[in-house]
Parts: sequence; C-alpha cells; structure tokens
Amino acid sequence: MTVATMASSSTTTTTMTTTRTTEASAQPVMSALMAEPVVQSAPAPAAAPKTKLHGRAFYESIGSPKHIIAPMVDQSEFAWRMLARTFLPESDRRKILGYTPMFHARLFVESQRYRDTHFQAVRPAPSPSTNTSSSSDQSIQAPPVPWLDGNSALDRPLIVQFCANEPHHLLEAAKLVAPHCDAVDLNLGCPQGIARKGHYGAFLQEDQELIHNLIKTLHENLSVPVTAKIRVLETKEKTLAYAKNVLSAGASILTIHGRLREQKGHLTGLADWEHIRYVRDNLPPETVLFANGNILRREDVEKCLRVTGADGVMSAEGHLSDPAIFAAVPEKGKEGREYWRGKDGKRGGWRVDAVVRRYLDVLHRYVYEREPPVRRELFIVGDDEAWLTERREEEEGQPMRKKVKEKTGGESNGGVVGQERKKKEDMTLGSPNLVAVQGHLFHLLRHFVSKHTDVRDALARAKAGDIERLEKILDMVERKVAEGLIEYDRTGDAGGMDESATAQAEEAEEEAEDDDYYDPESSEKAVRVCKRPWWVVQPIIRPVPKEAMAKGAIKPKRERGTPRLNKQKKGDSVVELTENGSGKGGDDDVARTEVVEGKVESMEALERKTAYPVSELVSG
Repeated sequence: MTVATMASSSTTTTTMTTTRTTEASAQPVMSALMAEPVVQSAPAPAAAPKTKLHGRAFYESIGSPKHIIAPMVDQSEFAWRMLARTFLPESDRRKILGYTPMFHARLFVESQRYRDTHFQAVRPAPSPSTNTSSSSDQSIQAPPVPWLDGNSALDRPLIVQFCANEPHHLLEAAKLVAPHCDAVDLNLGCPQGIARKGHYGAFLQEDQELIHNLIKTLHENLSVPVTAKIRVLETKEKTLAYAKNVLSAGASILTIHGRLREQKGHLTGLADWEHIRYVRDNLPPETVLFANGNILRREDVEKCLRVTGADGVMSAEGHLSDPAIFAAVPEKGKEGREYWRGKDGKRGGWRVDAVVRRYLDVLHRYVYEREPPVRRELFIVGDDEAWLTERREEEEGQPMRKKVKEKTGGESNGGVVGQERKKKEDMTLGSPNLVAVQGHLFHLLRHFVSKHTDVRDALARAKAGDIERLEKILDMVERKVAEGLIEYDRTGDAGGMDESATAQAEEAEEEAEDDDYYDPESSEKAVRVCKRPWWVVQPIIRPVPKEAMAKGAIKPKRERGTPRLNKQKKGDSVVELTENGSGKGGDDDVARTEVVEGKVESMEALERKTAYPVSELVSG
C-alpha cells in the first residue's frame, strides 16, 4: 500500500499490546473486526473538525493514565500491549497507555514495506465474493477497515513514537499515523550507537534549537498532540532548561528517563528519581510529567509516583519481564491457576506458563484471527498427574502446516476467495507481532531457561510465524512448571530458594519499604527482594557499574603514557573511565563512562567473566 493509501485507505503495520485471553470478551471484538463496512448510498455530511486538546486537558481526555508501556524498539508492538491489558478487567483496560516501538520517520514516509512491517492500523476491505459484478462495481474500492494498531475497540489510548532529525520528514510521518493514535511522540532518549550514527534520539540533546523546531512543527501542523521523551542531563538545572525548551515548543506530555545518555548496558546503573522530582517541582503544576527508570516490580510503580511527583510511570525492561506489572495482585486464597503464592502466603508472582499461554492466545485471536486451541487447564497441586508421565504421541499423517492448508482449502478455492486468503496470509507472515515473539519469550523465560536448557534450545530454533512450534514449547513449559510445583509441595524447595534464602528475601523486602531501596553500590538487595522461583515471572537484575568493574566486565581506561598491563584481545568490548569534573571534588566531579565499540561478548562468556549467573544479566 502507498503513503497516500495509508492516510486514507492503506494497511499500516503496528505491533503492540495484546488482548484478553478469555473467549467471551474477545469474540465480540473479533466479530466487529471481521465485519464488512457499511456502504452508504450517499456521502455523509462532513463532521465538524475535532478540537485539538493540549497539555493536561489532553491527558485528562484519554483517562489520565498512570501506567504507561514504554516505547521499545521491536518490543512494544500491538500483541505485547494487548497482553498487558488482558491482566486488567475489561473496564480498566484504557487505564494503560501504550506506546508503539520507535519508528524511523524518514523510512516510514519513503518505504511502503517499512510501514507494512511496522504499523498495521487498517487493511483493505474484503473484495466482493461474486463473479457477476460489473466492471464499474469492481472499480469502486471500499474504504479500509480498522485492524490492530490504534483500533479504537482494542488499542487505545495509544501514542506513536518516531525518531527524526528533519522536521519535514517527522511531520509527514506523523500525518500518516495521526488518524490511528491519540498523540505522536518524539524520541529524544535513545542512547544506542545507531542513534549516534543516525543523529537522532539522545544525540540531539546538544542541538536544542533543532529539538524545538521538530516539536513546534508537529504542534502547529498536526491534528493530534505531540509529546516527547528525554533523558536527564549532567545537572538538574540543565535538565530543567531542557524540559522547558521541549514544553515551550508545544509538547503536551514530557517523559523523563532518570538516566544519562551514557548509562546503558553494563553502565546502566540506577535512574535518579530525585533528579526527576527537581524538574517536577520547578515546572508549572499543570505540566503533565511521566517518570521512567528503576521499575522492577509492581511496588516500584507507586513508590516512583510518590518520590518523583510524576503523573504517570513508564516501564520498559520491567514490563518485558512481567507484562502484568501494572495489574493488581490477586487476594490470598483467590490466586486461581495463574498466580503462584508460596506456602508462607507472602511471596508470589504470575506463573510463566500462564503468561506464555495468554501471549499465544493473543497471537491466535488477533494475528491469526482464530480461536486458540483447546488446552487442558493449567496444573495445580492436587490435579491428576497422569498426563505428566504419558509419552506424547507422535503426529500422524501430514505435518501440521499441510493439515491447516488443506483445512482452509489451500489453492483449491481459487478466484477472489483464494486471492483474499493469500493476501491475508502474506500480511500475517509480515506482521511485526510475529517477529517479536522469540525475543519476548526469551525475556519472559530468562530465569526459566537457565535451568531448563532444552526449552532454551527449542525456542532458539523457533521461526517467526511458526505457531505450532510455539504451542509445543508452551507444552514443555507447562510440564516443567507442573513438576516444579509438585516438588515444591513435597519438599518445600521453591526452585532453589531454601529457607535461609527466603528469610533473607523477606528481610530485604521489608527494608525495601523505605525509599532507599535501591543501592547504587550493590545490586544484592534488589536481587534478594525480587528473587522468585524459576516458574514465576521476575525482573532481570543488572549488576551496578561498580560491581561490573570489580568483576572485570568493564575495565578502567589506562592513562596516556602508561604501559598496557593486560593485553586486550582483538575485538573485545572495553569500557573506558575518565574524570570529567573540575578536580575540586564534590558532586560535580563524577567518573564519566564511555563504551569503546567492539565485539559484544556472549552471555555465557560474560557469566564466566563476572561470576553473575546468566539469568541475572541483560544485554544493553
């Protein structure tokens, strides 16, 4: 589809949120999606233009959401956003604000393929199924129908994020998505090398005039509001001036990530909530501000709101580890089959098999547009265990894909029906929702696969769109979780968490009630607080830079003129530390970290080098 088609009739591709897994709620929505549009005999009178709201008025118009799914490259697609919303009651699902992954504005404008593989807001209406239509009737093309991204029945509120360094490209890209979202966001926070090379994201922060022009162009020429996401600068005063520049240009909402541009990968460290609080206290009270950083678990959300004074909290990596991070915890005794709680009644979390099952249900219903397969109930102790010992029967006859093809008719239907099916299959295989699945599952199962390497290997072989293989992986996960629950019931062994470890975790959790929960010197307390059995979703804790330095994951830069003591292997990734201050001491004298580009070490090698288990590490 062309750019013009996208604005009025094309299929743009999107990839985020997921839908509810219960059959009752999904079916009416799917029926609405599948229904053919009503063709009117005469055009309706033009509606009055919708008033464009700004600032807090806009924020209130979308429900004043406090929980925000962060824009994440190739990871905050439609299916993932929908998954997050399935953990909330139907009436509360609009309380989560979703962001799309970051899109490249120029590519979005110039490349139809790029649009089709990133944003799927609409698709062509079904063609007439009769062969008796006159040529004049066939020349009339029905308007496109709502599909996934930004669908008003499924995926709102939604903000689409772009990176850009040229106002014209940003505006043209924003106009294409404006009919399908609530606002457009400018990415000013990406710290990766590709952003440096392309001169966008956090690498625009030295050019405050360009930033102002980019935002002002959207504010003055776009039908929906513009928002922006930034990182903090070296001082609170500089960050405040930065924020004022963004807001004066016309941004309705400002998101502040409490880390410097240099804080990434093993140099990530902690986000500075007090830095965000300073900006909050020195901006007009009507300013809408979101805080981002340090959200590992649900308890951190409320703490962040309290400490920063922000209107909402945005979660990125924490949400990838636990898509239910914004959901209420079930009451004791009402956990059902999806939520696990320990024998002491204190520590618990959502089971990995339950979350993966919900995720696949979303893919079945919204990407493949069919009901999920009939599965057995999730296992709880006390259920029949015979199925665990039964050998899985080998599939008989043709492979699953051929069966599905024959069931749907394959090429035999031909004509208009066959063409429509082929078009639909092509659009499905190119879906960003399928490309992201493997990465999401590795993140969800990071702790799980460190113990069950056969599941890791099976997932590594899975190809995008191979839903049958994913169902087999789900079955493997469900069986291993069941075995873990049985063992825990028999021995009290919570996946390697003995009584002393549990006691330490509970003690750390009590200490975590204080605002000093995060220790810039050590990640030990965070690990103890967040640790759960391997069958429960849980965050991936990064070692703080000081720990990574001590373990050799990052190395200090040698002074000029001094001999190289340890010869560095060619291609290794090295981190250099230099002093960046006045030399007079105090808060302004801080060590500045730089990553020297080189070969990225494997997770296994990094585990050996740092003595941190793979499950506790995350790549930058």
